[in-house]
Amino acid sequence: MYYLYFLANASLTLRVVERLTYSDDLAVEFMTVIHQIDGWIVRVKLQNPVTPQQHGDFIAYMTELGIPYEPEIRIQMALWSLETGQSPIEVMRRYQVAVVSHGKPDKSDIEAFRHQFTRGLGYCPETLA
Repeated sequence: MYYLYFLANASLTLRVVERLTYSDDLAVEFMTVIHQIDGWIVRVKLQNPVTPQQHGDFIAYMTELGIPYEPEIRIQMALWSLETGQSPIEVMRRYQVAVVSHGKPDKSDIEAFRHQFTRGLGYCPETLA
């Protein structure tokens, strides 16, 4: 089962990572995080089917933090490429997207990206807050 959402900033994205990391009821196969100028795309694929209650609870949680996302074709292709095993570097090059993380939920990838990006700019844009 897949969940695809658009989140406004890094803090919300980190909240999703923490929820998935410490959740006993949701087994994550992978989580993909892509940064865009106006926000973050988060795709979560679960290993096992979930109950309707778990599905509803997770959708409610994600909808509190962001909005369901319908990706343009370039993002669809990037997500598909990552899922089929292509390297994030190759996907970034081919589709011109910033793949921050792909695999098990890991907040250190997001925090490192945020730190490097803000250090390079000299200030912190709203989406990286």
